[in-house]
Amino acid sequence: MKVIFIIIDGLGDRPVPELGNKTPLEAALTPNMDFLVKEGICGMMSPLGLGFTPESGPAHFEIFGYHPFQEFYPKRGPIEALGAGFKLKDKDIALRINFACLSNGKIIDRRAGRIKNVKIFEKDLSFCLENVNFILKAGTEHRAALILRGENLSSEISNNDIHKIGVKPKKIVPLEKSEQAKFTAKILNQYLEKTHKILKNHSENKKRRNKGLFEANYLLFRGGGRYKKVISFKEKYELKSCCIAGTGLYKGFGKFLGMDLINVKGATGGKDTDVKAKFIAAQSNLKKYDFIFVHLKAPDLFGHDGDFLGKKNFIEKIDKNIPLLRALKNKGDVLLVITGDHSTPCSIKDHSGDPVPILFSGKTVRKDSNSKFGERSCAKGGLGRIQGWQVMPQILNLIGKQKIVE
Repeated sequence: MKVIFIIIDGLGDRPVPELGNKTPLEAALTPNMDFLVKEGICGMMSPLGLGFTPESGPAHFEIFGYHPFQEFYPKRGPIEALGAGFKLKDKDIALRINFACLSNGKIIDRRAGRIKNVKIFEKDLSFCLENVNFILKAGTEHRAALILRGENLSSEISNNDIHKIGVKPKKIVPLEKSEQAKFTAKILNQYLEKTHKILKNHSENKKRRNKGLFEANYLLFRGGGRYKKVISFKEKYELKSCCIAGTGLYKGFGKFLGMDLINVKGATGGKDTDVKAKFIAAQSNLKKYDFIFVHLKAPDLFGHDGDFLGKKNFIEKIDKNIPLLRALKNKGDVLLVITGDHSTPCSIKDHSGDPVPILFSGKTVRKDSNSKFGERSCAKGGLGRIQGWQVMPQILNLIGKQKIVE
């Protein structure tokens, strides 16, 4: 059997009064995912364990069986850099960047109004300071990766992105007493000061200012780390795999695990991404691959914006295109798995530790009695409550590749 594994980013939510105290998923019309539930088994999954609130990176590592994630996760920066197409060297330090808007010394928007493209800033923000090369690589929308290449560098430095607005950005400080950490924090603060001046006077920000848009005039750092080699997905599971994603983090994640990247026209990583094109790409690559990972980012974006109607409507958009994959499952040689990497409740506009629904649908699956893909329905499912690291063993079990424990 082949596997199509769909992760709907930020899928889970909490009851919304305006939706009759249903979550966006529960309120959405999802006849096709409901059909898969009727033909399969469902439950609730906590990526890092019940109550733990995950970032997407650690959640994906656990869900794909790289447990515990601390042993494998190089932090967010290197994954973003790989997703942006950058080839890292052993001594490089990479950080995840948000282009943000700073006004009167305070962060007023962490994503610069969700600016569509920051590639225009790459050249101006890539330069040398104290014999360290700073290389900026644009990611999706407001995201980017910053690579520090030089001697005496450390990844043991603090983040200046504290995920809050209306506050002054914090200075970067060393997290250990080494000279390397002190030096890295010092030059990053210098880089921040210099790039803020460059961005304030940049022609692109002058245009945005004239249009009344948030300027992309400040950089928020997090997830500093170094690249490290891990056992590939193919070596670990004996499955030839590919990744279909629009956002740099998930492309980088796939690349880090040795998956082939399938580039799909219209896969923007944003709210306008072409779901149909992604599912068609999954369909057309089944002969070549045993395991196809499809990532859909938009529900998480709607959750962060507090837009419960947008999240509900996008879930319905996903469901309308599920028949492309249902047809494959009906042939009996495909296992469909659908879940999220975490909950992003619209009420708090951030990730939470609430578990997410998960369903397995295929000819080898023992059906439960559920008929609806939603948080409360899946909580009653035959799968029960599982953790992220248990997903891959169940997949291997259902496709006949799980080894007997002796």
